[in-house]
Amino acid sequence: MASVAAALKERGIAVSGSDQGIYPPMSNFLEERGIEARPFDEANLAHKPNLVVIGNAISRGNPEAEYVLEHNLAYCSLPELLRHRFLQGKRSLVVCGTHGKTTAASLLAWLLEHNGLNPSFLIGGIPNNLGQGARFTDSDWFVIEGDEYDTAFFDKRSKFVHYLPEAVVINNLEFDHADIFGSLAEIQTSFRRLINIVPRNGLLLANADDANLLPLLGIDHCPVRRFGLGDNSDDLASGLAFSESGSEFRLGNTTFRIPMIGELNVRNALAALLLARYTGLSDEQVQSGFDTFKGIQRRMEIRGETGGVTVIDDFAHHPTAIRETLKALDQRYPGRRVWAIFEPRSNTTRRNHFQAELAEALCLAKRVVVAEIARLEQVPEGERLDPARLMEDIRTAGTKADYLPTADEIVTHVTAQAEPGDILCVLSNGGFGNIHQKLLAALAERSTKEL
Repeated sequence: MASVAAALKERGIAVSGSDQGIYPPMSNFLEERGIEARPFDEANLAHKPNLVVIGNAISRGNPEAEYVLEHNLAYCSLPELLRHRFLQGKRSLVVCGTHGKTTAASLLAWLLEHNGLNPSFLIGGIPNNLGQGARFTDSDWFVIEGDEYDTAFFDKRSKFVHYLPEAVVINNLEFDHADIFGSLAEIQTSFRRLINIVPRNGLLLANADDANLLPLLGIDHCPVRRFGLGDNSDDLASGLAFSESGSEFRLGNTTFRIPMIGELNVRNALAALLLARYTGLSDEQVQSGFDTFKGIQRRMEIRGETGGVTVIDDFAHHPTAIRETLKALDQRYPGRRVWAIFEPRSNTTRRNHFQAELAEALCLAKRVVVAEIARLEQVPEGERLDPARLMEDIRTAGTKADYLPTADEIVTHVTAQAEPGDILCVLSNGGFGNIHQKLLAALAERSTKEL
């Protein structure tokens, strides 16, 4: 929403918005562009705007949603806005999957931008190369992150069914979004709806290593190519190697290098590479783009280093994403102690669907700290994640773990015990009480006292 708001303002449209809580990097992003985000109040709509775009976090009872309906104002969802105002007539490249969407879409957009194709894009994060998450150009190509979350309170279909796909990549498929999906089968149905609208002159790229995705690939209405690290792949990545500076893999007779670590990022790069080939880029052009890619904010982003302790921010909140992030950090920083500082904040991790899986993932760190479950009162008691059991399971596996409710308590605890060489990885899909800056400030203060 923030990225589209900024892109619309660039087109000369007056834009304002409302939210119940906004935090960096998007709060900074909007402020820099002169877009005001206010608390919800029906008075914000008293000027009767030409169009109200209602985000999927809004439900009935929201004062502005009620005002829109009561006064019969023109409204739509964000995906509807995109489809009718921006995507029609474009060649839409839709990047999907439970994990890695933002990274793969950012990488693809940069490959096209770096090689002069000037793509439009909409990405759920801020790629450092591009400086913003959305841009609308005259190019035929449109790179868009395809989210399976629902569209709006008045349209419960997944967002990506609105995106007029020409080519689709599905990087993986797992159970997530427990607030709107009741089972893995329901998520598979949603992805099947997307696959059903890929045109016969388009392309479906699918991760052949994902068992949950394979049942969806028995189609003949469009070309299908399978990629991955296993033998079932049409496009097989092999020869993986990892170092502090990045990863390396082979595809056919060509070796590619990416400035990112971990198997998940190899798959992300492979997806972007294959879609880039689809647009006509050569492998040499792709590698040149890889060489200049600067990453995405909040994806294994180094926020600072003080007293030999490095603070990293990562958006991971699903057990698989947490596991892959911690594996990647171990590959990037071999021999160093990695802390996992986790906030159970997503609609799935606040629940007990992944009680055991979270423990297994977090155990990959040398030290674990878990914060209070966000908005606990919104989750029925029998469905809540059990922090005490989580601590017990992690400790039983041999990893030291602590449950500390607030960001300030965590900062005090970690600062007292962190040692030079430690990696503090903060895992959250929210602001987490500005814990990253608080950690850096506390570590700096400790270093000053030690001097």
